[in-house]
Amino acid sequence: MLKVKFYRTAIRPAMLYGAECWPTKRRRVQQLSVAEMRMLRWFCGHTRRDRVRNEVIRDRVGVAPIEEKLTKHRLRWFGHVQRRPPEAPVRNGVLELVDNVKRGRGRPKLTWDESVKRDLKD
Repeated sequence: MLKVKFYRTAIRPAMLYGAECWPTKRRRVQQLSVAEMRMLRWFCGHTRRDRVRNEVIRDRVGVAPIEEKLTKHRLRWFGHVQRRPPEAPVRNGVLELVDNVKRGRGRPKLTWDESVKRDLKD
């Protein structure tokens, strides 16, 4: 139990530090999820060879998936930004749209605003 408490108070916040501002892609979320599951398996004393499902380990430890926590952090930060006055620097920098910029070829980069819109939709 002590390991789980340490995980919740020290490791998970370190993994999600600054995550409010990340435009998270599937690949980054997958990397965070893999790192989390490796630690939780280690806490429980299981290896991949034991073939214990992730859901079973999460239920045993009592930890929510890191993707849910990431979304929760991002939406909480969005709420803070929305409550600031319109002239606040954080609001100007985050919500400012740039026009007349020539974009490169390929798919446009994922922005923080698009990540928040996706989270709100979900």
